[in-house]
Amino acid sequence: MDVHELDQLLLIGSGVLILAILAVRLSVTAGLPSLLVYLALGLLLGNAGLGVPFDDADLALVLGFSALVLILAEGGLSTKWEHIRPSMGFGLLLATLGSAISVVVVGLGAHYLLDLDWELAFLLAAVMTPTDAAAVFSVLRAVPLKHRVTGTLEVESGLNDAPIVVLVVAISAGDLAEKGAWAFTGLIVFELVVGAIFGVVIGRVGASLLRRVALPASGLYPLVVFAFTVLAYASAAMVHASGFAAVYIAALVLGNTELPHRTATKSFVEGIGWLAQIGLFVMLGLLADPGSFEWWHVWTGLAAGALITFIARPLSIAVCAVVFDRPWREQSFIAWAGLRGAVPIVLATIPLAAGVPGADDLFNIVFVFVVAYTLLQAAPLAQLAAWCGVLSDEARDVEVEAAPLERVSADLLQIRVPRGSKLAGVEIGELRLPTGASVSLVVRDGKTFVPHRTDRLSVHDDLLIVAARTVRERTEKRLRDVGRHGRLAGWGKDES
Repeated sequence: MDVHELDQLLLIGSGVLILAILAVRLSVTAGLPSLLVYLALGLLLGNAGLGVPFDDADLALVLGFSALVLILAEGGLSTKWEHIRPSMGFGLLLATLGSAISVVVVGLGAHYLLDLDWELAFLLAAVMTPTDAAAVFSVLRAVPLKHRVTGTLEVESGLNDAPIVVLVVAISAGDLAEKGAWAFTGLIVFELVVGAIFGVVIGRVGASLLRRVALPASGLYPLVVFAFTVLAYASAAMVHASGFAAVYIAALVLGNTELPHRTATKSFVEGIGWLAQIGLFVMLGLLADPGSFEWWHVWTGLAAGALITFIARPLSIAVCAVVFDRPWREQSFIAWAGLRGAVPIVLATIPLAAGVPGADDLFNIVFVFVVAYTLLQAAPLAQLAAWCGVLSDEARDVEVEAAPLERVSADLLQIRVPRGSKLAGVEIGELRLPTGASVSLVVRDGKTFVPHRTDRLSVHDDLLIVAARTVRERTEKRLRDVGRHGRLAGWGKDES
């Protein structure tokens, strides 16, 4: 590539990025999932539109895996451990046993009902099974669900890629029959366990370093946090463990540590997540060739989608829910909310890159399935959540932004009073912050003032609190307790 070609690439790339970002607003207004808009952009740029050539399955696979790493990192960093902890067992069971049940049911159905050969039938079942982290996380931002429902969906979508990638690679390489079911099961367990260990260790090491080392610029914190999550993926992958499990768990550990400039980091990783989604979906749209689609691709994709949506996934959730005793309406919502997005299409590039016979047909079938069932499942989610009784009526928790003040061994905390928080109406003195912490400034309607202890807080106030490092965690806990339970939270306990 010469400089002139680079200029052309930057021109096209920046234009597509601007259109894609503006399309987010369009998709929200029209009620369409944004991924469909990005796929459409890719199709318009590709063979069906402007004719931009892109048919390199190997490059698509590499770029697809890279984007999934960033999307999983963003999902883990924005997930609260306290919300998913009660659902960790159920989500992990869905990601493993639930995925296995779906693969078996869809594989048998695709062979006997859709007349696909055994290899193609189980490849189709495997690539259609995992839920897409990007699609699920975007839905969870828009629909306020109960924590145990969001926790289940987040854990499942964050961890179910790992065993499925192993399965798709094994089938594409012809290793599954050779190694046997027990050896293959042991391989999946090894990859998940070792990947999780890498994620926990690297996440904790990164969190410990970032809490102790003051970087010279606030913009470096988001970069180094992201670097630790990618390090977890690469380290696990180097020893043939699950990099996807490692990156998600490392991000989960880092995201639930009180790091400096946490809000800035969250905003940064959210932007990177959107960028990864846009690039991924546009690329997959470019890779697709509508001219190669045949009618049997369409009806096979629709039929296989019906099989997994209405039979295999509800069955897998019902089996897993026996252990955790979830009500049937909650099961129904979780079954319907298991959205597929880029992940099935990315996984379909594995057999395409490996030259598996029928891989082109498989890609087209999966593409039809993703487009059709994303439209079908995403549209009624809010109404279905209300009918199933899984909407949350809890107020938003306070977000705490922290910046280190190294010379005085203290931290500057910034807190915004969200709508619905019980901090609103509480007097400054009634906060009863620990000794060593004080409210230094309040910003209200663009104006600042030094508060008196009798001044009351209002919705959308921004508080600047200086807290000695030794009482920072107790200060944050106190603010969150008051935000959830009001001025009497912890009354009678020693707050000093």
